[in-house]
Amino acid sequence: MPRGLKSKLCAHEKCHQAQQATEHPMGAQAAAGGRAQPATDYEQTNRIDKTVFTLVCYLLYKYQLKEQITKVDMLKNIIQMHKSHFHEVLKKAAEYLEMVFGLDIKEVDPNRHIYVLINKLDLSYDAMMSDDRGIPKTGLLMTVLGVIFTKGNCATEGEVWQILNVMGLYEGRMHIIFGDLRKLLTKDLVEQKYLEYRQVANSDPPCYEFLWGPRAYAETSKMKVLEFLAKVHDTIPSAFPTWYEEALRDEEERAQARVAARARISAMASARSRATSHSFSHP
Repeated sequence: MPRGLKSKLCAHEKCHQAQQATEHPMGAQAAAGGRAQPATDYEQTNRIDKTVFTLVCYLLYKYQLKEQITKVDMLKNIIQMHKSHFHEVLKKAAEYLEMVFGLDIKEVDPNRHIYVLINKLDLSYDAMMSDDRGIPKTGLLMTVLGVIFTKGNCATEGEVWQILNVMGLYEGRMHIIFGDLRKLLTKDLVEQKYLEYRQVANSDPPCYEFLWGPRAYAETSKMKVLEFLAKVHDTIPSAFPTWYEEALRDEEERAQARVAARARISAMASARSRATSHSFSHP
């Protein structure tokens, strides 16, 4: 593992020892039931959740290097004493990779138990939102765009964080991959024109909301965002009829705009051609 990522993992693990299970990326799922657990069960869940998080980092490392992933390596290097929980750990890691990074883990060789990570999104999206290590951030962006879309094309800051909390992403906590999540959402992605972040009119005390930025409108669409959300939930876009109809209308409007733009370009080119022809015929 590269020293930078390995040192991050070590530092995170030391800090993580003092945290509760509900503070872990997978902890939100464990806490959802709201049931009190015996101490032994709680400790077991906590240990498994830590293993899930470490496995996520390991799988991302393999993804960066474009190396194959084997069950043997996962058991030897990561899961170790939790071998009997292999399928549970892998399932939780897969869910997190889907929601946050837009990555899907596939078993390509059932006999030798070889796995690969596949980007659910187009390669253009992967390129536009990857850091220098090649870890895609498009899953996070598409999730936020999806929240905005499904909340009527404008989502309050609270609504966005509510969904991110379910994914185990919390405001005010440094994420091992994304770093300062609040800065990423309210500054970095805003400066890159993927999101707009503004104060809600007449709010006192002031509260804020997110909208799609101009670059999001240019580089993706409501249909593509809905397709991503549908893939994450193992369904199809038409399973969400209201949003699907809106996405279809958006596709139609985009198609009409493209036709109109081509017509304007053609008219301008024709006008220039006539002007050039006229200047040559009348020296």
